[in-house]
Amino acid sequence: MQLKIMPKKKRLSAGRVPLILFLCQTISALEVPLDPKLLEDLVQPPTITHQSPKDYIIDPRENIVIQCEAKGKPPPSFSWTRNGTHFDIDKDPLVTMKPDSGTLIINIMSEGKAETYEGVYQCTARNERGAAISNNIVIRPSRSPLWTKEKLEPITLQNGQPLVLPCRPPIGLPPAIIFWMDNSFQRLPQSERVSQGLNGDLYFSNVLPEDTREDYICYARFNHTQTIQQKQPISLKVISVDELNDTIAANLSDTEFYGAKSSRERPPTFLTPEGNASHKEELRGNVLSLECIAEGLPTPLIYWIKEDGTLPTNRTVYRNFQKTLQIIQVSEADSGNYQCIAKNALGAIHHTISVTVKAAPYWIMAPQNLVLSPGEDGTLICRANGNPKPRISWLTNGVPIEIAPDDPSRRIDGDTIIFSNVQERSSAVYQCNASNEYGYLLANAFVNVLAEPPRILTSANTLYQVIANRPAFLDCAFFGSPLPTIEWFKGAKGSALHEDIYVFHENGTLEIPVAQKDNTGTYTCVARNKLGTAKNEVHVEVKDPTRIIEQPEYAVVQRGSTVSFECRVKHDHTLIATVTWLKDNGELPNDERFTVAKDHLVVTDVRDDDGGTYTCVANTTLDDVSASAVLSVVAPTPTPAPIYDVPNPPFDLELTSQLDTSVQLSWTPGDDNNSPITKFIIEYEDAMHEAGLWHHQAEVSGTQTTAQLKLSPYVNYSFRVMAENSIGRSLPSEASEQYQTKAAEPDKNPTAVEGLGSEPDNLVITWKPLNGFESNGPGLQYKVSWRQKDGDDEWTSVVVANVSKYIVSGTPTFVPYLIKVQALNVVGFAPEPAVVMGHSGEDLPMVAPGNVRVNVVNSTLAEVHWDPVPLKSIRGHLQGYRIYYWKAQSSSQRNRRHIEKKILTFQGSKTHGMLPGLEPFSHYTLNVRVVNGKGEGPASPDRAFSTPEGVPSAPSSLKIVNPTLDSLTLEWDPPSHPNGLLTEYTLKYQPINSTHELGPLIDLKIPANKTRWTLKNLNFSTRYKFYFYAQTSVGPGSQITEEAVTTVDEGKMAMASRQVDIATQGWFIGLMCAVALLILILLIVCFIRRNKGGKYPVKEKEDAHADPEIQPMKEDDGTFGEYSDAEDHKPLKKGSRTPSDRTVKKEDSDDSLVDYGEGVNGQFNEDGSFIGQYSGKKEKEPAEGNESSEAPSPVNAMNSFV
Repeated sequence: MQLKIMPKKKRLSAGRVPLILFLCQTISALEVPLDPKLLEDLVQPPTITHQSPKDYIIDPRENIVIQCEAKGKPPPSFSWTRNGTHFDIDKDPLVTMKPDSGTLIINIMSEGKAETYEGVYQCTARNERGAAISNNIVIRPSRSPLWTKEKLEPITLQNGQPLVLPCRPPIGLPPAIIFWMDNSFQRLPQSERVSQGLNGDLYFSNVLPEDTREDYICYARFNHTQTIQQKQPISLKVISVDELNDTIAANLSDTEFYGAKSSRERPPTFLTPEGNASHKEELRGNVLSLECIAEGLPTPLIYWIKEDGTLPTNRTVYRNFQKTLQIIQVSEADSGNYQCIAKNALGAIHHTISVTVKAAPYWIMAPQNLVLSPGEDGTLICRANGNPKPRISWLTNGVPIEIAPDDPSRRIDGDTIIFSNVQERSSAVYQCNASNEYGYLLANAFVNVLAEPPRILTSANTLYQVIANRPAFLDCAFFGSPLPTIEWFKGAKGSALHEDIYVFHENGTLEIPVAQKDNTGTYTCVARNKLGTAKNEVHVEVKDPTRIIEQPEYAVVQRGSTVSFECRVKHDHTLIATVTWLKDNGELPNDERFTVAKDHLVVTDVRDDDGGTYTCVANTTLDDVSASAVLSVVAPTPTPAPIYDVPNPPFDLELTSQLDTSVQLSWTPGDDNNSPITKFIIEYEDAMHEAGLWHHQAEVSGTQTTAQLKLSPYVNYSFRVMAENSIGRSLPSEASEQYQTKAAEPDKNPTAVEGLGSEPDNLVITWKPLNGFESNGPGLQYKVSWRQKDGDDEWTSVVVANVSKYIVSGTPTFVPYLIKVQALNVVGFAPEPAVVMGHSGEDLPMVAPGNVRVNVVNSTLAEVHWDPVPLKSIRGHLQGYRIYYWKAQSSSQRNRRHIEKKILTFQGSKTHGMLPGLEPFSHYTLNVRVVNGKGEGPASPDRAFSTPEGVPSAPSSLKIVNPTLDSLTLEWDPPSHPNGLLTEYTLKYQPINSTHELGPLIDLKIPANKTRWTLKNLNFSTRYKFYFYAQTSVGPGSQITEEAVTTVDEGKMAMASRQVDIATQGWFIGLMCAVALLILILLIVCFIRRNKGGKYPVKEKEDAHADPEIQPMKEDDGTFGEYSDAEDHKPLKKGSRTPSDRTVKKEDSDDSLVDYGEGVNGQFNEDGSFIGQYSGKKEKEPAEGNESSEAPSPVNAMNSFV
C-alpha cells in the first residue's frame, strides 16, 4: 500500500500486551499500490498520467503530437473533442492514435498545413469505473513574420541630445527576442547612457560623436522556428551646432536653425514611461518587470524605492544598468506604488508606477483519489484561490454534475462533495474546475469503491541483517479495503514485545531505533479488516559491528628503512571481513616492496615517493570501517631522544560475568608513550538517574587489564577507564556498553530528619531525601512515623511519595515528639531507621517577667534585674529576654516629647543586663519581655528611672563681631546637650605676638543666662585666641576655640608712611636677598630632617599655638609641662576648619548602641555584661583638644606647608 502523506511517527512503549499499529484511514491520500500481482484482479477508474500543455505552440515544419496517457483497470479507451465537438480521427487520414494510448499524431510533413489543425482539443479516458478528462489543449502553430518594408531616413543629431531608435518588431508566436547588432553581427555596446528598453527600442540619454554609425540594426529571434528576422539599418550622425546649422541651411528655411544652447547640460526627463504616474498589472508567480529610462546631460542615474514598504531582498533583481526592476515570483503582497528616481547634477525627477498583482487560480487543496469500502463515508475537497476569487464547478465522468445521473450517496456543499454509505455503483471519476478571467485549473479524482480482504505485499520470510546499535526497519507493505489494522508480534508463538521502545510507521513498517542482540528473532506482521486476516513473518539477525582495534599510526621513517602499519580487525564471527589497503585513496603500488599480511602492511626499502596517507578499510556485507595514517619519509638522522607523554586512552572495553551485584570489566591498554602505566582509574555513569555525570568506581594496578566491580541495585551502568603514568593521566576511553542491575530494597534511610512546628498546633517533619542512585529501585517512598515522647501512645505512621516534608496537624503546643523516617520502594523497606526527637509548634509566651528592678550606675549607664518566668509558660524554646526602654521627659526643660523606643535583647536565661548610651539628666521608662522562637510574651509593668546630671557639650557656636581698636564682642549659642542645669560659662583668652608666641592666659566667668559678652581694654592690632566652655554642677564641658584681631591704629600707620621708604635703599635690598637665601637653605635642611622623622624649629613654633587647655599640667604647681609630639603625624580632623563667618559648629555626639548591642539590639555575654570592657564616660585625650575647632592662621598654614 502506498500512502501519500507525511511520514508521521508514533512512539509506543511496549508493555506485556501485543504491540498493535492502528493505521487511521487517510481518505484524502490513499492510492492503490502499483503492485503487479495486485493489479491483475483489482479494478481502478482511469487516471490521466501525462498530457500536453494547455497552451501548446507547435512547429509547423514538424508533425503535431498531442499527448494523452492514462492508467486504469481495465485499461481505459480514449476519445477526443475538437473545439467542443467530437473529433472523429477515423475520418482524417492524417490523424492516428498510438496503440494503448490516447496520444494523437497528425502527419503534416507529407501533406497538409498546421493552420488546418488549430483549435482546442480535449482527451477523455474511460473504463467501466468512470471517465477522466484532460485539460483543454490549445494548438497554435508558431509564426515568425517578416518586417514590413519601410524607408528609414538617416538621422542627424546635435551632440548631447536624446534619441530613441524604434524597433517595432513584427508580432510573432511566441513573441520574438529583440537585440541590436551591427552589420558584422556584433552586439552594440550598452551602458548607463545607451540601453535597450523592454519594448526593444534603443534609448540614448544623450548622444556623443562616437555614436555616429550607419548600421544600427534591430534583430528579432524566433526560437520556436529557429529563425532571425532583421530590420533595415538605421544611420545616425552626431554633429556640433555649427555643422547642424550648415546641414539645415542646405535643406530647410532660416526659421529652423538650432541655437548653441541646445547642447548645454540639462536636468533629467523620462523617455519612458511618460508622465508622472502609470499603472502596471501582473499575474501572481510571474516576473514583475518595471522600467524607467531617462534622458539628461550629464547622464542620469536611476534609483528605485517602494512607497510604504521595502523591496524583497531575496527576490529583487536590477537589470539594464538599474533601469529595470524585476521581482521574481511576484505575489499579492508585492502590490503597491513603486517609484523610480532619475537624478543627475542638475536635478531629479520621479515617476510612480502603481502595481496590481492579479492571480490565475491556484490550488489550496486539490481533490485526491478515494478508495473506500462499501458502506464507508468520505469527502472530495476542491479548494482554490485567485484574484479575482475563482468559481468552482464539478463534473462527473466529464459531464457537468448538474446533468449527470443522480447518486444518492453524494451531496455537494460548495467546494466539497460529501459521500455517505457508498456502494460499488458509486465509483466514478470527478473533475473539479476552478476558473477566473486569468485562467483555470482542472483536476481529476476518482472514487473507487472496493471490498478487498487484507493483502501483505512484502515477501515472506525476509531476512533482515543489521549491525548492533543501528536502526532496523522491518517492512510490512499491505493493502485492503476497508483499510486494515496492523499488529506486530515477536517469536514463533506470538510472544509480546516488552521493555523496549519501537517506532511504528503508517505504511506498516516497524522500526527498532537501536538494535541490540536481544532483538534477534522472528517478527510477525498481521493485517486485519472485516473481510479477513493476512500475516507475514520476517527474521532479524543483529550482528556485532566491525571495529579496527589496532589502527595504523603516523610514522616518520628514514629513507631506505622498513615501516609497518598495524590494522587488527574485530568483527561478527558470522560475517566474513576483508581488509584492503589504500595509498592516497588509490590502490597500492604494484611493487614487491609492499607486503600485505593478515593484520599489517609492511613497506621495505622506503623511498621518498612512498610518503602519503595509508588507509586500512575493513568490509563486511553489512558495514565497513577505515583508519588512516600518514607516512613521512625523511633523510637519515641521528636517533632522537624518546618523547615522554601521558598514556593513550584504553580501548575495547568489554563486560563479562554479569551478575546482580557485580560485573567484570576488561580493556586493552593504550600506548604508554615511553612511561610505564602505574594504575588504571575506572569511572561509571548512571544513565538512568544522572546521565552525563561520571563518578569514581575503582583503581587497579597498571599491570591489570580486568577488574571485578561491585554494583548497586537499579542502576544503568556505563564504564570508562583512564590510564596514569608518571607524566599524568590519559583521556578517558570510550564508554562501555550499558548494563542495568536489578532493583532491590533501599539500604539506607534519609538523613537530616528534623521535627519543628510551623504553627502552635502542628509538627513539620523534614528530611533530606535519597537521590536516584540511592533509591535502589522504582517507586521510592517514605514511611513517616511519630509519637509523643512522654506518652504511651503507639507510633502513628503514614507512607508519602518521594518528597522531603510531612506536616502533622492537631498537635498540642510545644510537646516533644519521637520521629523516624524509613525509605521503601516497590521491592521492600530499608533497615529500621534511627529515632530523633523534635517538638511541635511554639506559641507566644503567656507570662511577663516579674520584679523588674533598675540600678542607675552613672549618667549614661543603668543595670536592670528581673525574675525569670516559669518554663511552662514560655511555650517554646527560650531565646532570651528583651528590654524596651525610652526617654519620656527632660528634667531640665520639664516637658514631654515622644522618642522612639530602643530595644536590647539578652540571650539565654539570664536575669540581668546593662543599658548603655543613656542621656544624662533624663527620665526613662522600661519594661521586660520574654522571647521564644514564636515571638515575644506580654510586657512587664513599666518601670521608670532617672539619670543624674553630666557635663555639657560644647557651645553650639562662637563668633566674634564688632572688632574695634581695644574691644571684641563674643556671641554664642548654648550647648545643644546641656546634660543638666548650666551654672556658668568660662572664657579664657590670650594674645599672640608677631613671632607667634602666646601671651598670658586670662580667665573670665560669665553667667549662664548670657549669650553675648564684650571684652574691653584690649591691645590694638593684636590677635587673640579664645577658649570657651559651659559648666554644670558636675563640672566643665567640652570647649570651643576661636581667634580674632583688633583693628589697626590709623594715626600710627600714617606716621610710618611719612618715614623714609627703606625698601628702595640698596643696602636693604642686598640684606633681603641674603635673608631669602638663608631661609631657602633652612627650608631644604628642614625638609630633609622631616623625612627622617626628626624635629625642627618650625615644628616647635607650631607647638606654641597649641590650646593651653589640652597641654598636660604638672601635678605640683599647675604650670604647663613639656608638649609631646606623639601626635605629630595625625591628620587634621575632619571639620576642624572654621567657616568664613568665624562661627564654629559642634556636632552632637551620642553614645551608639552599636558598641553594645547584638546587631540592632546589642550583644551581651552570658552574665549580661557587654562584650568589651565598659569603663564609663572616657576623658578626652589632651592632644585632641576636647574636640575643639580652631581656625588656622596664615602662620599656621605656612607651618603646615613646611
